[in-house]
Amino acid sequence: MTRTMTVLLLGTALSAPAFAQSSAEPVAQGAKNVPEFEPAWPNQTRAPATDSGVDLAVETVADGLVHPWGLAVLPDGGYLVTEREGRLRMIDAEGNLHDAIDGVPDVFSQDQGGLLDVEVADDFAESGVIFLTYSKPMGDGMSATAAARGVLNDDRTSLSEVEDIFVQDPPSPTPKHYGSRIVLDGEHAFITTGEHSSMEERVFAQDLDKTYGKIVRVTLSGEIPDDNPFADEDGALPEIWSYGHRNIQGADIRPETGELWGLEHGPAGGDELNRIEAGANYGWPVVSYGEQYSGGPIGSGEPRGEGFVEPQYYWDPVIAPGGFVFYEGDMFADWDGDVLASSLSPGALVRLTLDGDRVSGEERLLTDQGRIRDVAVDGEGAILVLVDADNGSVLRLTPEGDS
Repeated sequence: MTRTMTVLLLGTALSAPAFAQSSAEPVAQGAKNVPEFEPAWPNQTRAPATDSGVDLAVETVADGLVHPWGLAVLPDGGYLVTEREGRLRMIDAEGNLHDAIDGVPDVFSQDQGGLLDVEVADDFAESGVIFLTYSKPMGDGMSATAAARGVLNDDRTSLSEVEDIFVQDPPSPTPKHYGSRIVLDGEHAFITTGEHSSMEERVFAQDLDKTYGKIVRVTLSGEIPDDNPFADEDGALPEIWSYGHRNIQGADIRPETGELWGLEHGPAGGDELNRIEAGANYGWPVVSYGEQYSGGPIGSGEPRGEGFVEPQYYWDPVIAPGGFVFYEGDMFADWDGDVLASSLSPGALVRLTLDGDRVSGEERLLTDQGRIRDVAVDGEGAILVLVDADNGSVLRLTPEGDS
């Protein structure tokens, strides 16, 4: 695989300053779907546009991927990438794309279903343990979000000892809104789910006896931690960590606080970035900053309500978010701690600056590469993004002149 490189100029001019500049105006975007909804605080939406003045060098590490969904960085500098149809691929440190890895679980590859996220254990270099999320076929056209662990062999051609550590309950007839991001904190796995989209099923996001529209927390072997918020509550599933979510496809742990944050799709408007609290209710489908695709109201018709946690940030119109990370690294030192979120529509890498827990600015980068599905940071601090397409790719972003 031959790597190719282009330079994307993101500053307003070649002489743009290296420090960020902010404007009182938000980034250019379309009209709001629900203009009558006011944010709960300044900059909860449409924060001032920020210009980092950074010129990005864009390197194509590998292409020829079919709708890649999840990306994990390996300790030796290579990557694992999922293709939604059901393949797990390795890209080595030289950028060579290898054949599909054997032993991956069978997936329900319909509509939004398939092989989704991938993550490596903290001790991967010694154990070879990886984690996958996928839509699990449950018979009779039914499927469920599932997470499995397995051991990748030394030459990285096959998985063994594959076992599920979580399966969403009950299974669904609707192949949409699987959520499916997995985040590890060293002892636990946080797994996001969706509520499968249909009007009949979306209400299950509020039900504590179902894992629709939830974040669940289990140990790395799938056991239920005793300190989960609903572990001792009658009628509630003990694996639930938070609820009232629509379709969370992004999640990461904020390094400076150790808190889990989630990024989820709204309907027409109302994509949300949330700081996740154990046991908290995030409101879907009772409240939302968006509306039905048909133009009708969601639930109560209100953007907020008593007992529901406010999003730290929301978008209207949507960015259709996938994965996100809090940036850590020296390569983009001025971005340390910023949110880097993928956008499927209109397609971009979205950077949010934070002041405490509140968003202070927004920048849209990489707006000419199509649907960005996932984002990661490699060991050198370079930013990696997945382009979700029939001929998808892994791109590596560095400051122009540093690559």
